[in-house]
Amino acid sequence: MEGSVYKIIDIVGTSPVSWEDAAKVAIETAGSKLEDLRVAEVVKQDVTIDNGRVTGFRVRLNISFKYHPDQP
Repeated sequence: MEGSVYKIIDIVGTSPVSWEDAAKVAIETAGSKLEDLRVAEVVKQDVTIDNGRVTGFRVRLNISFKYHPDQP
């Protein structure tokens, strides 16, 4: 039986709209360069503040994708 191997990396997405939008931006951007994304786990959420007002949302994610070793 053959198993699978996955790599996990940290990424950060930002948005002026919401944490959900920040996560979506991060995943879609990573997905444009990485193949076989599998799971995204929200590790941390924070906001940027300017003059007492929330100006941006940030989400740090661990994303996993299937590892494809180079074929000789």
